[in-house]
Amino acid sequence: MESLQLLNNVAHAGLRMRAPDHGSGPFVRIVVGEILAAAAACPILFSKHAETGRFYLGALTGLKPGEHLVDSPDDRPAFRAMEADREGFFTAEENIAFDPDHPRFASGDGDPLFDAEGKPTLQLRVVQQALSRLVAGMEATEAFIAALLAHRLIEPIDIALSFDDGETVRLDGLYTVSLDSLDDLDDAAVMMLFRSGHLRLAYAIAGSLQHISLMARRRNDRLGRFG
Repeated sequence: MESLQLLNNVAHAGLRMRAPDHGSGPFVRIVVGEILAAAAACPILFSKHAETGRFYLGALTGLKPGEHLVDSPDDRPAFRAMEADREGFFTAEENIAFDPDHPRFASGDGDPLFDAEGKPTLQLRVVQQALSRLVAGMEATEAFIAALLAHRLIEPIDIALSFDDGETVRLDGLYTVSLDSLDDLDDAAVMMLFRSGHLRLAYAIAGSLQHISLMARRRNDRLGRFG
């Protein structure tokens, strides 16, 4: 992070980047605008920042680092987080910065960021859009989490999965939306959450837990094929 450089089309005219990975780690941060799309493809959970203790929202795309278990028909993932698209890039006030030491830039191959006229290529425009939407979604995401906390709707979840090779995978420090607490809400709270759009998102998150067992099955299938 100390080596961040502000991106410009003169100094970095020849810079190339590799296609993004699926995000850094199996738990990828998302914003509220991604919840419905993510919930159709993978589990959505909450975790806490190690430094601040504040909750953030993320999509679980695998059960271990380097693993991607989201359904990928035609080799295209059913959900792709904007956080993955912006890997290696950061906002710096009104500018874009990048980490030259990030693996996307390390090899020197891949797609150019600028065309012959110095204009952003399609690949860079995807990054720009992802950064813009992530920044724009932060405030709404924080408001959504604050509303859930105010109504005590977030609860810890224990995830321990056993596989055919004898391994047990445990995922610690994760939280979900409590269906019991949703059912216990009074009418005024339900109406407030409904009008803000938060109720629909809360149920989507709770419903997304069904993907955990589907991901475990995919992992077992892979173990059977390649183990």
